[in-house]
Amino acid sequence: MPALKWGLIGASDIAATRVIGAIRSTGGETVGVFSGSAERAREFAASNGLAGATTDLDEILAWDIDAVYISSTNDKHFDQACHALRAGKHVLCEKPLALTADQAQAMVDLAEELGLVLAANHHLPGSPLHAKVRELVDAGAIGTVLSAKIAHAVLLPERLRGWRIGGGTPGSGVILDITCHDASVLNPLLGTPVAVSAVAVNQADWNTGGQDDAAMTVIRYERSGRPPVLAQTHDSFTVGFAGTSLEVHGTAGTIEVLDAMTQDTGGQVLLTTGAGRQSIDVDCSQDLYVIAVQAFTAAVDGTGVPTATGRDGLMALKVAVAAQESALSGRTVHLN
Repeated sequence: MPALKWGLIGASDIAATRVIGAIRSTGGETVGVFSGSAERAREFAASNGLAGATTDLDEILAWDIDAVYISSTNDKHFDQACHALRAGKHVLCEKPLALTADQAQAMVDLAEELGLVLAANHHLPGSPLHAKVRELVDAGAIGTVLSAKIAHAVLLPERLRGWRIGGGTPGSGVILDITCHDASVLNPLLGTPVAVSAVAVNQADWNTGGQDDAAMTVIRYERSGRPPVLAQTHDSFTVGFAGTSLEVHGTAGTIEVLDAMTQDTGGQVLLTTGAGRQSIDVDCSQDLYVIAVQAFTAAVDGTGVPTATGRDGLMALKVAVAAQESALSGRTVHLN
């Protein structure tokens, strides 16, 4: 695989704590960073050993780079990704790809038109835990799938309690931050999402940004020749003492994944059928962001596909946007 040269668009926490290390561990080079703040760009470059720092998006795109990783606030993803694609750069974009499905569709179309790789940085679909669940379901280990349930209620770290909880930033809130991650796991597992119902609230006394910090969602999935599937999610920034999990129930058994939805997960897959309950061996030693960067690099090389393609990111966004709309309107939202 090629050793890609990367530019960072956004001097973010996740870039510093996760993605720079993943790029370097796969043999890639992080050339420099763009930020809207000159001081932040300089400080970020210095603290992360980057040669370049700029506040000019055209400047970073003119550097000798093959790809960009976009981790700016959600409202900036669409314009920055399109700008990078038009400059001939492959794009790994943080979730959600955009704020609307139309924007995300335009990004996907542009990347395909230009023959460039566009991927969403959904880290969970590439997890060995979720790959094993898809493998078991496809093999018929639990018969016909009937329902699924995700518990993804966590406590948002204090250092991240900025734009994610509002304060006037478009695209904030728990649904675009967490529910879209759930959809990135459920969509390839269950089929086509066709309807979404959601309720969202503001619970935390520290949440002064005004945006919802907890939500529960029910999604209806359909797949040709099989019964509809119902999936339930609980997503939160406010729960500090619970584990995350995924359950998939079928006519012949149940799969449970413990410690399933976090970034650093040892995880455990349990299969229960008429023959009893067994633990399924899964090697979870590799970092999920390394997996994602490796898959992206292989896609650029033409020898693989991203763990979450642009189209995967689009479908996850559609579910999240529908959940937002449902929570606001009190009605079930039907997807085309």
